[in-house]
Amino acid sequence: MADSESVRIAPEMPAMFDGMKLAAVAAVLYIIVRCLNLKSPTASPDLTFQDTPLTRFLLKSCPLLTKEYIPPLIWGKSGHVQTALYGKMGRVSSPHPYGLRKYLPMPDGATATWDLFEPMAEHNTGEDITMVICPGIANHSEKQYIRTFVDYAQRNGYRCAVLNHLGALPNIELTSPRMFTYGCTWEFGAMVNNIKKAFPQTQLVVVGFSLGGNIVCKFLGEDQVNQENVLCCISVCQGYSALRAQETFLQWDQCRRFYNFLMADNMKKIILFHRKILFGENGCKSPNALVDVDLSKLYTATSLMHIDDNIMRKFHGYDTLKEYYEQESCMHYLHNIQIPLLLVNAQDDPLVHESLLTIPRSLAEKKENVMFVLTLHGGHLGFFEGAVLFPKPLTWMDKLILEYANAICHWEKNKPQCTASSDQNCSDHSE
Repeated sequence: MADSESVRIAPEMPAMFDGMKLAAVAAVLYIIVRCLNLKSPTASPDLTFQDTPLTRFLLKSCPLLTKEYIPPLIWGKSGHVQTALYGKMGRVSSPHPYGLRKYLPMPDGATATWDLFEPMAEHNTGEDITMVICPGIANHSEKQYIRTFVDYAQRNGYRCAVLNHLGALPNIELTSPRMFTYGCTWEFGAMVNNIKKAFPQTQLVVVGFSLGGNIVCKFLGEDQVNQENVLCCISVCQGYSALRAQETFLQWDQCRRFYNFLMADNMKKIILFHRKILFGENGCKSPNALVDVDLSKLYTATSLMHIDDNIMRKFHGYDTLKEYYEQESCMHYLHNIQIPLLLVNAQDDPLVHESLLTIPRSLAEKKENVMFVLTLHGGHLGFFEGAVLFPKPLTWMDKLILEYANAICHWEKNKPQCTASSDQNCSDHSE
């Protein structure tokens, strides 16, 4: 009887295993579809602005503002993949623009460095235009996304000056016990002033990426003098308020806690690389050097907030982390910016919580000079484009910045015509 039963059961076993395989495949495909966000549609950016002659001119002159942003089909709709590729790869086939490194002594003994790249062609307005660029956290002119953008800007007639964040370059030692912080504008201001003196005829386009966006906006809003000879400002993927972002960075939603840990680990490495001057080791002690207890707390830090509280805020003498975040954030300075201001973010940016995007949106609703651009996809400083799998060297972000900057340059050159009832002449000039 047992033998006859086993004969009846045996033919059912392959079917059962086939069902398990199908279920496993279906589960894997479901996870892939969900993780890569394949069902998400593509869309044109969501724009927030006031109806003015300038914004009407920008909409005519900048097709990317109204066209669909189409990321690579397989992985481009995942903000995590876009962010990871930016972080690990930077850009595809990144060029190597030639620049001249400049060194500027600061009043506190620090030495700011920045790289100057001359234009490869005449600007299409015939004017002398310089882009002053502030990279993201712990970044510098040698990062691939910066090199790609600088090369593109040079070929379109822009001189470029790129700040190297204090302490970020691995081959440049600090000369005082201080490194870059979230909102310190000293080095960027020194670079801008140096450019104005060296090229008195030039006009400036200010560009900031991520943390650099916070720095450039804060710099412009700190003093109206800082906006002299500045045509416009473009900020990409910044968070606007470190105080508001603090809580979101401790949440596991969108894996922000994990990203927080990775960025904290990178900051640890940079600080420890400069431990000799920062902590006064090997007889290099200075009155402003950090103490040994700060170093021990650094080793145990697992988030940027821990590092900011135990190390970064002390560079500028802030008593509390709250005070440091409040004073270093550009949120309190944005309303002082009077020049055209473009604020760009991605809805799937895993580092910038959606609650922070109320800041630029509210600003654009109140101020005529501000336009807020929110894409559906792009991640954090990704914005890759491409057909299916392989991304193109230039990103949507690179092209939008140049498109907007070119439009503003034409607007300023032909302002009397542009403010007239018909914008057709200006639109023709910008093409």
